[in-house]
Amino acid sequence: MPTALPLRRQDSEPVSASVRIAPVDPLAHVGSSIDPERRRGRGATINPGGRYEAEQRVAEDDGWGSLGDLPAFKTEIAYEKARSIITRNDSPDISFDRSINPYRGCEHGCVYCFARPTHAYLGLSPGLDFESKLTAKLDAAQLLEKELSAPSYQPRTIAIGTNTDPYQPIEKKLRIMRQVLEVLAKFNHPVGIVTKSALVQRDIDILAPMAAKGLVKVALSVTTLDPKVARGMEPRAASPPKRLETIRKLSEAGIPVTVLVAPIVPAINEHEIERILDAAKAAGAQEAGYVLLRLPLEVRDIVQEWLLTHHPDKLRHVMSLIRSTRGGKDYDSQWGQRMVGSGPYAWMIGRRFEMAAERIGFNTARRRLRTDLFVKPEKEKAQLSLF
Repeated sequence: MPTALPLRRQDSEPVSASVRIAPVDPLAHVGSSIDPERRRGRGATINPGGRYEAEQRVAEDDGWGSLGDLPAFKTEIAYEKARSIITRNDSPDISFDRSINPYRGCEHGCVYCFARPTHAYLGLSPGLDFESKLTAKLDAAQLLEKELSAPSYQPRTIAIGTNTDPYQPIEKKLRIMRQVLEVLAKFNHPVGIVTKSALVQRDIDILAPMAAKGLVKVALSVTTLDPKVARGMEPRAASPPKRLETIRKLSEAGIPVTVLVAPIVPAINEHEIERILDAAKAAGAQEAGYVLLRLPLEVRDIVQEWLLTHHPDKLRHVMSLIRSTRGGKDYDSQWGQRMVGSGPYAWMIGRRFEMAAERIGFNTARRRLRTDLFVKPEKEKAQLSLF
């Protein structure tokens, strides 16, 4: 069972005779990958210091087998007292202006996750810390009800799961996401959910009535249909068959489902684009989208080290293809380009996806969620009328 801990800096390695202090290079890890036994069931193979740290601790074998005494990376949870729960954004290349993140960090351990660098804001590593040192906002539902009840609040679709997965394993016990959905259902507020977890099936009893009113959409990320590749890239996420089953169960309950082929990793899963779309359509998905692999900040070194461990023969080829889509760089954060890239290879990926989606009938009509049903519950209205 995960243990609770205070929200504070947790050093990536304990101080011992086998640990040296080194200046932090914000875009390069120092030292070798973490011992496989210590990181069993995790995605990242390294635990580099965050870019805001003045120094980092690097484990080195001192010749006496000292590395064998270091503890395994176990899931720990910090409980965060948040001031607000709805996050606003004005990014021109995404379709929502507000989101909710019930958790920081994600136990799924997807090696490619573009949210990893956000852990540096907590003084933690975007590597293995991101997967094992998590924070939970226990009062998310109460904060949400307060914010939705504000007289000036104007409803628009809230996105959940755009940073870390709201249905990651700790949600099974903490049930924060379910509490948030209960509030949204009470207010008839529209919500879009992104996940790669089968746990979303637990909440069909809430989601199905919301879907009948046009208040919810769910997007399932299917990165690969190969269980071996999935286990390596997304060690604690649902297996590919489980995700397809989840698409089917949601669809059968009348909940509109989008499949996301995300991310497309050059030379690793790009050959599966058409197969994933075919399988998702057969399971009942109605819309589809894709995202090309993104390597912002520390994600670059984490992915490169993972490739060196799992696909050493493809490392140079993968990075060459990525740079060909980012103007010769490892990453380009330019609006409109960061999700799909540019150049001939990125163009080819986009056209393949579009042709396959059109061939099997995806995206013939985009479903828009309703905001006109939003209403503050009578209890709150009665209380306000006293003033």
